[in-house]
Amino acid sequence: MRFARFREWSNERLRRGLLTAAAAALVLSGCAGDAFNRITGTDNAIAIDEIAAALPPAQRREHERLVASYGGVYRSKDLDALIAKTVERLTAASENPELKYRVTVLNSPAINAFALPGGSLYITRGLVSLANDTAELASVLSHEMAHVVAKHAATREDQIRQAMVVSRVISNVLSDPDLGALSLARSRLSLATFSRGQELEADAIGVGISARAGYDPSGASRFLNSMGRYAALRGNSPNQQAVDRLDFLSSHPSTPERISIAVANARQYGDRNKDERERDKFLDAIDDLAYGDDPKEGYVRGRNFLHAKLGFAFVAPEGFTLENTPQAVLGATGSGKEALRLDAVRVPPEQELTSYLLSGWIDGIEQHSIESLTINGFPAATALARGEQWSFRLFAIRFGGDVYRLAFAARDITPAVDAGFRVSAGTFRRVPIEEAKKASPSHISVVRVGLRDTVERLAGRMAVPDRKLERFLILNGFDRDTKLKFGQRVKIVVE
Repeated sequence: MRFARFREWSNERLRRGLLTAAAAALVLSGCAGDAFNRITGTDNAIAIDEIAAALPPAQRREHERLVASYGGVYRSKDLDALIAKTVERLTAASENPELKYRVTVLNSPAINAFALPGGSLYITRGLVSLANDTAELASVLSHEMAHVVAKHAATREDQIRQAMVVSRVISNVLSDPDLGALSLARSRLSLATFSRGQELEADAIGVGISARAGYDPSGASRFLNSMGRYAALRGNSPNQQAVDRLDFLSSHPSTPERISIAVANARQYGDRNKDERERDKFLDAIDDLAYGDDPKEGYVRGRNFLHAKLGFAFVAPEGFTLENTPQAVLGATGSGKEALRLDAVRVPPEQELTSYLLSGWIDGIEQHSIESLTINGFPAATALARGEQWSFRLFAIRFGGDVYRLAFAARDITPAVDAGFRVSAGTFRRVPIEEAKKASPSHISVVRVGLRDTVERLAGRMAVPDRKLERFLILNGFDRDTKLKFGQRVKIVVE
């Protein structure tokens, strides 16, 4: 949870059809100001690294933005060494062996990778954890290299810049920021359609680079299969559907399509590299790799959320699943009929919180419902707001130098539902320094299969909140009927 600047959206704007009703409930406030950036230091605390120092000013700004948006740079001596050797092999086998590539591993649990013009490549540690051998990692790196070779990154950068200009012109001329935002959204959709063709072209080029470098060309199809299974698992979460929709669909075609094409691409190179997967080298490099949320940015454990750096915690109501995003903490029930959002804003110290609730955060406030209260020693205010399809229980809590906004949404706020929302808000508390120091990220542990181990038994050791068996199988690229071998090395998540 890092704070980013974006506009506030009222109930009425949300009902314009830009988002589904469920997504609207999750992003009802749409604004966290710049408080998180200031508090966590994600804008300023990340020093310009050696990669940034070598970039032209425009690319340096984009590099710093990406690094800040994805939790900073993740440092691992073993992983960095493996990536360097892999990129060296791939570069020598590429269409432009003179081009120098710079790879940054981002400290994010997201499954993502990027390429910027000039050879700057980015992969998240979440993506690395999903791979199972060096050939799969090479397939991702060669795919991103292909975007640079084919000049996709430069073309996309120009297209996005033009779309942003159009958005600003519409907003300025018509004095309606919403129309500008809608124009930008439509432009991004057209860019998404264009990028699907780019993705498939990069897949084909990448498989060729990887195969010529001596890696198993089927690494791409194996990794795409794992990515598809992972996306399907996360897609079962209502709030995750809203978070991931644009991320996955705007930059990738359907995973089954990509897998079938990747398989066909690999067949062109036969089985000459069948055994060149370097699984052991890869597992050695990722043993102890951080997994999931970084406590410095807040992390989820079931219904509990704790932010070690900001020093607060809260517990969601029964039945909620939480998701930590760069802008806010989102939550939703399995039915999608209830949701929540926690973010923060800068509010002048002299402004009463009851006054803030009426300052335009959200429309439909019932004035008679506004009340002042104290939550675990912190000044707070609450109110009800009602729209056509959703009703909201809002809390503003002054904590430190900022105001934390906790907004609960429900199709129908009954007295029982409202009571549950109030109980959840009452769990907002300060985290003692001792407790914050104990907060550490989960990590990957590479273990050997014992004589009595089964997939179920190993899955039971996974330190994950739910679906341990499914997560274990996906993490290791296994099917449900996979037979484990004594001494085989597998990945599990531990605390």
